[in-house]
Amino acid sequence: MNKAELINAIAEKANLTKADAKAALDATLAAISDAVANNDKVALIGFGTFAVVEKGARTGINPATKEKIVIPAKKVVKFKAGAELAAKVK
Repeated sequence: MNKAELINAIAEKANLTKADAKAALDATLAAISDAVANNDKVALIGFGTFAVVEKGARTGINPATKEKIVIPAKKVVKFKAGAELAAKVK
């Protein structure tokens, strides 16, 4: 499902116009992005949790030259599915 299909599904299920559904989706995504950018955790009960985790530096191998390289530490966004979402997938 792409963004346009998601907007159509939101509009249908919430009885909104496509423009209103797009505005609601864009606002939701912006709020989640802003919170995660500020290192806040976003917990949507039953759906899942977005959080920032820090991955430590580690040693890797350059596949072209087989040389060992150091992969620097970085922050990444992690999503963990909630119980209700996980149950629907099973």
